[in-house]
Amino acid sequence: MPEVVGVRQAQAQRTRSGVLAAAAAVFVDQGVQAPIRDIAERAGVGVGTIYRNFPTRADLVTAVYRHQIDTCAALAPRLLEESASPFTALTRWVDAFVEFLVTKHGLGAALGSGDAGLENLHILMLDTLVPACAMLLDACAAADELSPGITAYTLMRAIGNLCITGPDYDRADAKHMVATLLAGCRRTA
Repeated sequence: MPEVVGVRQAQAQRTRSGVLAAAAAVFVDQGVQAPIRDIAERAGVGVGTIYRNFPTRADLVTAVYRHQIDTCAALAPRLLEESASPFTALTRWVDAFVEFLVTKHGLGAALGSGDAGLENLHILMLDTLVPACAMLLDACAAADELSPGITAYTLMRAIGNLCITGPDYDRADAKHMVATLLAGCRRTA
């Protein structure tokens, strides 16, 4: 009997992971207000399966972005270890953070929607990503690669503002402007 339970749990986890991956892809294409049926179709499951795993849209959005936030945060120490310099690690981490931000169509509106289920998402982003960024900034400061007075929250807010895309300002524009911002933060000899 325990073997059957283990198989069921593994299948349930695969289904949940498949739904999260499908939702993430659909959110990139259509935004967080995409129809649940589109997510179900992409995941190869029924709409009921999605609601069984994620009773509200807010639950689904939060689960998708929690995974992406955790992945982005975990990248910071790995990049510090792998990169030639702390500033290189910061630049690579910011690239990942920008990619995270520019693919979040409709997330800003959803966060401001008053949906109680989404209120914690902004706090989760700050509580998880600000310390990751601060770790990189501290390493840059210790290596004398960063102008003084730059805080993680302020830098991330500036990056976030530069990543608001629109009809005549796209992902490439955002990436270019963020690279320009980072170049201005670098301490020169």
